[in-house]
Amino acid sequence: MARGVLKAVLLRGGSRGTLAAEVANVPVPTVGPGELLVNMRACGLCGTDIEKMRGEYSAAMPVLGHEAVGVISHVGEGVKGYLVGDRVFPHHHVPCHSCYFCQKGDETSCDGYKSSNLDPGGFAEAIRVPEWNVRGGGVLKLPPGIGFEVASLVEPLACCVRAIDACGVTRGDSVLVVGAGPVGAMHAMLLRYLGAEVFISDISKARLLFAESQSLGTVIEANRSDVPTKVRNQTDGRGADLAIVASGSPIAVTQALKSVRKGGKVCLFGIPVEGSILDYDLSKLYSASISVFPSYGAVEKDVQKASGIISDHKAELGALITHRLPLTGFQKGVDLMLRGEGMKVVIVSDSHA
Repeated sequence: MARGVLKAVLLRGGSRGTLAAEVANVPVPTVGPGELLVNMRACGLCGTDIEKMRGEYSAAMPVLGHEAVGVISHVGEGVKGYLVGDRVFPHHHVPCHSCYFCQKGDETSCDGYKSSNLDPGGFAEAIRVPEWNVRGGGVLKLPPGIGFEVASLVEPLACCVRAIDACGVTRGDSVLVVGAGPVGAMHAMLLRYLGAEVFISDISKARLLFAESQSLGTVIEANRSDVPTKVRNQTDGRGADLAIVASGSPIAVTQALKSVRKGGKVCLFGIPVEGSILDYDLSKLYSASISVFPSYGAVEKDVQKASGIISDHKAELGALITHRLPLTGFQKGVDLMLRGEGMKVVIVSDSHA
């Protein structure tokens, strides 16, 4: 990082559906009262980053990089409890904790939650953490013994924790995870820790082989097998108690709906592209008493829980990271994801690559 200037991945102009991002030199953010500056050490590349680059993401502000971890390099006036040199995860979205939605436990619906973010984003040599995020408890000190790369899994794992908690999974439940990518694998790992019977489906043979190598559950190759039939055959004809859709594809949602039992639940975890339409007979949804609900994001209680899980299972979760690239190799990481190669891609600062 040159004096007064840093490298960061920024969105640039482009038409909808085309990739639009570049590594640029930008001024080091000015840290104001109540704020922190964090030197990025690692930041996971998420599928939502790809959607933002394509202009297909509408859930929150189009800022790239939200799975960043690093070291505090500057503490703003009035900040208490943090020191230069602290290893931290700065959460990009933090709720107000006081509005109607927060009081109802729907913190990720808070207007402040989606409007808060990191500056200039997680894929930057240094990141300004706004006062809103610091004051709202959105900066987690990393436990000792957790390296930066595996610590970058805190945010996506926290989102999975929130979803599974909302699903009310108990030991012995049968659960189908639709999608065997990084977050699908995380869901399967968490479900296995809870004692659930797990099925995991995907069209990618490579990802299913990874799931099989990690003993994540019964794998189903979706383009070679009828997933609902296979799930029902292995659940005494009932269907799964729960399906978690770790994909934004409407086809995946339909597959989940057809795979759960009467009275079952479907959790929509993957974020659909804006304008996605579901082709499904609603009368079947009603007559089978199937509950459908989304789970978006995570808050600090989920982050704390995810941090503890990583501390206990860092080797297993670390196996998800198959590619580590410098900031200047960001586009290569995007290409790897688009080709479906490997599992989790993590970008590290050039000086620590």
